[in-house]
Amino acid sequence: MPDLPQQKPVLAGTKYTGISEAGIRLQALPEGHLLHVLGAIEPSALAAELAKAGFAKTSIRKAGFRQWFVAGDELPVPATLDALAAALAGKAYVIDQSHGRVRIGISGRSSRLLLSKGTAVDLDPAVFPEGHSVMTMIGHLSVQIVRTGDDSFELTVLRSFAASLWHELAHMAASAEKDGV
Repeated sequence: MPDLPQQKPVLAGTKYTGISEAGIRLQALPEGHLLHVLGAIEPSALAAELAKAGFAKTSIRKAGFRQWFVAGDELPVPATLDALAAALAGKAYVIDQSHGRVRIGISGRSSRLLLSKGTAVDLDPAVFPEGHSVMTMIGHLSVQIVRTGDDSFELTVLRSFAASLWHELAHMAASAEKDGV
């Protein structure tokens, strides 16, 4: 039987090693786990079930009405996914999206300015506090933006569009540097 194909990080190689310019840091984040949870379960109850199932280092992000993305740096383990699905049976469904989405980190004093070049979402901390997330468009790409700190954000995009989003963000960062930000 032939070996199964191995997943390779989509943002690997020298052109994706990270960008630091104009008060902006752009980095490809580890391709760990990204679970889509759908159902009538509160985030606190979901967090408890995630911990019991072995997903200790995760972040829960609202993705729509009764929908959450659960993201983390560790790769998903089938037994852990099965345990979570069993614990959520009757309350919520879990769909592993780890293979289909990529996360990109943006940080630095000009990170909000960079993102404002691509989306109309108001990223002011008073309106969009840490932990808040939103599904939006950056250019022509559907992206989830999560505020992870004062001047840091995480973007989640479909895997096949990750390189396109990276290039768009790099272009916007270069533009910000020319603007003297």
